[in-house]
Amino acid sequence: MITYHKNSQLCPNCRGLISRNEAVCPYCGLKSPGSRWKNSGLFLLFQDSELFLKGLSGLNIGFFVLSLIINPGSLGLGMSPFGFLSPDNQSLLLLGATGTIPIDNLQRWWTLLSASYLHGSLLHLIFNLIALRQIGPLVIQEYGLARMFCIYTFGGIGGFLLSYLAGVPFTIGASAAVCALVGAALYYGKSRGGNYGRQVYQQIGGWALSIFVFGLLVPGINNWAHGGGMAAGVLCGLLLGYQEKRRELISHRLLGAACAVMTILVLFWAVASAAYYRFF
Repeated sequence: MITYHKNSQLCPNCRGLISRNEAVCPYCGLKSPGSRWKNSGLFLLFQDSELFLKGLSGLNIGFFVLSLIINPGSLGLGMSPFGFLSPDNQSLLLLGATGTIPIDNLQRWWTLLSASYLHGSLLHLIFNLIALRQIGPLVIQEYGLARMFCIYTFGGIGGFLLSYLAGVPFTIGASAAVCALVGAALYYGKSRGGNYGRQVYQQIGGWALSIFVFGLLVPGINNWAHGGGMAAGVLCGLLLGYQEKRRELISHRLLGAACAVMTILVLFWAVASAAYYRFF
């Protein structure tokens, strides 16, 4: 019986077909592309953009369902679409809502991240998921999946940090992170220029204008978080670069993996602390 050992693989950085024994990837220059840690699960996380977006959407849906389950007796079941299936503030506070109340009174700085995965009603969740599915693929295409998730994560934190500094007492939602994607797309369109860049800038500019008008017309919208998220997205786009200027590197994947680990740890802590305070 003859045993064959597979000696080829896809480069964990550029996805080119290479030998496992290559010292340097001949396509992108990555050193030791066959090393075990560079082919670990955290890097494989950023291979399938469609699966990643579904997972990100599923995480938001899962936390929304959890916020309803924690205190089902206080669900908003009125006829208003803006309040239908709305968890109460206590449930949201336990799971990681942010603002001056959780941060100043409870010292819960980690809520600057967890708040991006909580929503105040079914309609709130649907709006943000639609925006994510509309804008996310464009940012992934122009920045790469790892950088997109970095923008999403840091944009949400930046938006809620500005909101906290502005004195907003209690806030949640993925809109700050989504606005960061808007900001990164605006930066890309303006920086790239040309016909395609102008089209992107005009199209995403329409999204930005709609978000601004919606925030002015609908009460309770956290415009500080929206503006802060958009500004953070522009800054991330500038610092991280986009594909045409700087191809996605192993350092971007490392940063994306760090964001993934940080998100998992914070959300696990949110669930654990909520379970402790609710049931013990």
